[in-house]
Amino acid sequence: MSNTEEKQQQEFEGQHEGEALLFVFRRHIIAMRKGFYSLLIPFALSSIPPLIWQTNLELFLLPIAGLTIGLLLFSYHFIMWYFTVYIVSNERIRQVTQRGIFGKDVVELRLSKIQNISYNIPGFTGEIFKFGTIVIQTFVGDLVIHNVEHPSEIYNKLQDAVHQATKDSPQENGYEEVTDQ
Repeated sequence: MSNTEEKQQQEFEGQHEGEALLFVFRRHIIAMRKGFYSLLIPFALSSIPPLIWQTNLELFLLPIAGLTIGLLLFSYHFIMWYFTVYIVSNERIRQVTQRGIFGKDVVELRLSKIQNISYNIPGFTGEIFKFGTIVIQTFVGDLVIHNVEHPSEIYNKLQDAVHQATKDSPQENGYEEVTDQ
């Protein structure tokens, strides 16, 4: 990989000068279950009439129409899932949430302002499919991220990033550096 390709991969929209990208994560594919249902249900329902009235050949076009509608609905849910990302840099966490086809919400949280991070795996399905919820607590409120893939790994990476950020900037935490003159 060339140096310019590596540099392009390390950049994101709104990046500050001197800010380094640590990692990017998104929600687990299970967060798209509504999209999978949207694909399956129209196709399954439109397949019933040709099975009942097998002599009417025009009814065999219904499953194709059901699949087309299902693919359109699935595409919408896929776009919402794919373009919702969480960017962690050495300074902040940036949550980019896709709202509709053209809308976008962006929430930023400075790493030095984080008080506590915790995660929860919701029982058997969470253990089997490796997803959970991460809660990031600050003075202002909580940032709750549902359906995170491998929450224990993301939790450890976030803890390391927060630890490094608080170690690098003690002034933001109420501590002042004292220098001898």
